[in-house]
Amino acid sequence: MREQITRLRLLLVAILAVGLAGCETYDAASGDEDLSTSITDSSSFGSAPELIWIEKAKDYYNNGNYGMSERYYRRAIEERHNNAEAWLGLAASYDRLKRFDLAERAYDQLIQIAGHTPTVLNNLAYHHMLRGDFSTARQTLMKASEKAPNNPYVKRNLQLLDSWEEKAGVSPT
Repeated sequence: MREQITRLRLLLVAILAVGLAGCETYDAASGDEDLSTSITDSSSFGSAPELIWIEKAKDYYNNGNYGMSERYYRRAIEERHNNAEAWLGLAASYDRLKRFDLAERAYDQLIQIAGHTPTVLNNLAYHHMLRGDFSTARQTLMKASEKAPNNPYVKRNLQLLDSWEEKAGVSPT
């Protein structure tokens, strides 16, 4: 029951804060969509020890030190396995490190926790773009656009995708 309430809260937050994290990929400092899990989890009784690690990870990520951000996002997940924000940051860090296999596993965990929110779809699309899978990236961005039609991050990623496809000599599908 408590897990269902947490999922409903996440869904409500996602609906209310339809913004996406980052242009292109995760922007840890944007705070546009709250993907953190409810602090009412009885395992911490009102505290959120993983937030210390998430803040450090965000700083490293925003400064381009993706190896250190990956390290601190993993620590946050060790503190609280169901923290969607930590999984999102971990996946984005792995993408930047070109560890796509690990990024996919992190996205799978993230989707189990948060579902297919606009932020998750946006970042997942960028993941596919980095891998050169432009068709899947476009499909994923279109789903994000359906959920958040006026979101500037999705629009910018669609423009970026158009540019990458043009450079690669691929026509949009």
